[in-house]
Amino acid sequence: MSLESRQKDTIYHVFLAISGSAASRGRPRQRSTRLLRRAARTETVDTVAPGSNAMSAPRVVSLAPSATATIAALDAADRLVGVTAHCDLSDDADAGSAHGFDSLPAVGGWLNPDLDRVAGLNPDVVLTSDGLQSDLADACRDRGLAVAHREPATLDDAVAGFAARGSDVGRPEAGERLAADARDRLDAIADAVADRPRPTVYCEEWSNPPMAAGNWVPDAVRAAGGRYPFVESGERSREVDSADVERADPDHVVVHVCGHGDRVDPATVAERDWVDAPVSVIDDDLLNQPSPALIDGVERLARLLHPEAFSAASDDARP
Repeated sequence: MSLESRQKDTIYHVFLAISGSAASRGRPRQRSTRLLRRAARTETVDTVAPGSNAMSAPRVVSLAPSATATIAALDAADRLVGVTAHCDLSDDADAGSAHGFDSLPAVGGWLNPDLDRVAGLNPDVVLTSDGLQSDLADACRDRGLAVAHREPATLDDAVAGFAARGSDVGRPEAGERLAADARDRLDAIADAVADRPRPTVYCEEWSNPPMAAGNWVPDAVRAAGGRYPFVESGERSREVDSADVERADPDHVVVHVCGHGDRVDPATVAERDWVDAPVSVIDDDLLNQPSPALIDGVERLARLLHPEAFSAASDDARP
């Protein structure tokens, strides 16, 4: 099945839902959008053994790309023994293994992994994320596997999740440091944009049909110094009516289409007769997953909305 067919198949079966992000280096980018309704979210974490013995690193299988990205940010990628085909690790993060792997086995897609392969890797803990993977988490438990399942819905949830993932993989101090660093960065952004006019922003996560981004994106826009009247914090992304966008009269349109990275032509959005604002494309990895990249996304939004608030010395410098 081609990549395009796999993408369409996933979107057909789980239209409007997303678990995390993936990069394009030799691996498929397969995403979908989120459920229209607001679903109850639960987090369940089994008692996790520290490894086959008290001195060893735990064996971790990550079935969620956002969890994989967070584990890499914790400098704990060496504990991974399996990931999905949609997870992304940098060459540096994938360079060493505490368990003797030259390269990490891919156990399938994030929605349909091969659970026989997962079990065969003898993990101490399996990481899952989002309501779409709750049944998958249960299926792993049915096989006697310990699972750390998390469902962040807001920006605060995502940041707290960095610390939680540290605990999940036996690196609680690193998790706390990662969360604290994220909060410090958000505080710096808040200071930079304080007392400035707050432009209205429309964030589009999917374009056919147009979907206003939800979950943590409303928080991200507000943290970046903008207004976001389309979806409430913690609610699922939803199809948006063009008349609603026209009435809101956004000052900025931000496009971060699931699975497309930054490879979207802004002209395809700007040419709509109901869009009358500058259109910017942001890599979906920065906004569509609850990993540390989300903080990069908030910084990117803040620079877009309030360029005068930040030093022009380096586009890559933090606020």
